[in-house]
Amino acid sequence: MSTDSVVEKLESLGMSLPAPLQLPPHIVPKFPFVRVIGNRALVSGHGPIHADGSLASELFGKVGQDLDLEQATEAARLTGLAILSSLKDELGSLARVTAWGRIMGMVNCTPDFVQQTPVIDAFSELINQVFPPEVAAHSRAAVGMVSLPMGMSVEIEAEVYFE
Repeated sequence: MSTDSVVEKLESLGMSLPAPLQLPPHIVPKFPFVRVIGNRALVSGHGPIHADGSLASELFGKVGQDLDLEQATEAARLTGLAILSSLKDELGSLARVTAWGRIMGMVNCTPDFVQQTPVIDAFSELINQVFPPEVAAHSRAAVGMVSLPMGMSVEIEAEVYFE
């Protein structure tokens, strides 16, 4: 019997957590992907990855130029799964999460692209689907950026509380 109700909920929705992120060999992070301080987990910026942990580079680029809204929302959903995977690795179980604090969603986009909110909504919808409402509720920002690391289309960071 599983002790992780969030993973079970993901599976019931036809989704699963990806393997841990596999960065290109020349990129060595100088920080942890999840930093635990007391009962708070600060999640470093994540981008979209595939089920095997490889970067979803086909979803990299500038939204409004290289990618459309649908591709950007898929990137945000995959980024959400990547964040959940990192949290599970650090906490042992996503069922330990008691609250999502704040989310910072960044979209690499053209100056005239103004649909950052619908892009990052894909992340919020994922969290709202798999956690109870009192846990999933979060504050959030969705902003446009001139560029993101490695050309990612979406980068999301988060603050989570757990027991």
